[in-house]
Amino acid sequence: MHIHIVAGGPFAYIPPLDHEASEEDILWVGVDRGTLFLLEHGIVPDRAFGDFDSVTEEELHELKKKLPALNLFQAEKDETDLELALNWSLRQNPAHIQIYGITGGRADHFLGNIHLLYKGIQYKQSMTLVDKQNIIQMFGPGTYEIKQDPDKFLPFGTSVEKLTLKGFKYPLKNCHIEPGSTLCISNELIHSNGTFSFHEGILIMVRSKD
Repeated sequence: MHIHIVAGGPFAYIPPLDHEASEEDILWVGVDRGTLFLLEHGIVPDRAFGDFDSVTEEELHELKKKLPALNLFQAEKDETDLELALNWSLRQNPAHIQIYGITGGRADHFLGNIHLLYKGIQYKQSMTLVDKQNIIQMFGPGTYEIKQDPDKFLPFGTSVEKLTLKGFKYPLKNCHIEPGSTLCISNELIHSNGTFSFHEGILIMVRSKD
């Protein structure tokens, strides 16, 4: 089972979901106004979370009628709506969690959503943030293989020890990366497969299309 979460936008950054909508092993989760986005695109979410302060009373009434598994929370709470949805999704132990509707708009929300990727490391859970131009993942120490893609590659995060890139246009070997470094910006794979590895730290991988 895969879980796909759609948060509250901006929706202009969400790629088409037609292909995923036809797959039977995907469980859809709506977050706040992202729930309406799913319904408007013909996808009935299996779960919905939020205080729904971004919808009208009429819209909320319709959501309650259409979605028996709607989890309504007060606006004043410790977790964001997305974090509540993500915590539930992690407890389901899916093969992968993919999150849409989390980029653009308010910078504090976007940065907070990137911080939520750390839960994937804590729970040893594969997680991805996706929009029309970017795929964002977070990794703990280890060795990882990725396939060739025309996207650009930018690892960043905490201090990273002994970062090694193989199969890339600009390879590295046992390199120390400090926060604030742009050493790896606009790197890309030049072979069908490549690997990256590091011994200490946390690395965020951003694969971005022009």
